[in-house]
Amino acid sequence: MRALTVAALSIALFAGAARAGEVTVPVDVAVGPAFYVITGEVARDQPVHFGLKLSVQAIIDQATIRQHQDRIPPRYRKQALRMKEVRFSPSILIPDALIISPPIGHTSLYGATWRPISVRAPLVDSGGTCLSLGAGLLLTYAYIHSDLATIPETHFLRPGLDVGADLEIMFTSSFGVSLGWASGFYVPQVLGGFGLAHEGKSVSIGPDTLWHFGQAYFKFHVRFPYTATL
Repeated sequence: MRALTVAALSIALFAGAARAGEVTVPVDVAVGPAFYVITGEVARDQPVHFGLKLSVQAIIDQATIRQHQDRIPPRYRKQALRMKEVRFSPSILIPDALIISPPIGHTSLYGATWRPISVRAPLVDSGGTCLSLGAGLLLTYAYIHSDLATIPETHFLRPGLDVGADLEIMFTSSFGVSLGWASGFYVPQVLGGFGLAHEGKSVSIGPDTLWHFGQAYFKFHVRFPYTATL
């Protein structure tokens, strides 16, 4: 919570500084393939489904934070100045990932995941290489269609929480790659159902429920300077 609070304050700092003139920050745009393992009957039919991993992030580095440290409330200033960088997405409407998976076996999936709030804790950050752990809040919609009786047509819509690890390698200041794994845990939804109860019983974790989406991904990153005058 402490890191999340400082990040929010640093974002507010950037917005306040921008009103006084021009501020230039790097914007990181990344895209690449994603591979899903969806626990239960879906994985039993087809172990891996496919999609795209996306991200658009503005990066506020330590130099920018220090340049405008007078705008940070004194009680948080010392914590903020310890941060190497803060990243934030310009719009929560940009999906974190898309699911685009025609049937290889019997089952197809199409949908999207939004990750409106997240926190990132670097473990190693040196020489353009960053290994970090992360967690975030999720909202996922997925349409599931299958010709198997065990997987009825389903409109999956649930909030969740993910945890994962990410390795980012920047070969230059403007190009790099990253790879990682995230496990998304959701409020369980029964296949073919929608509510929190099914046939008079509360929905619980089982092979006929959707509750865990595992995601492996590989992204290409391109960074470019963006100057805002607000």
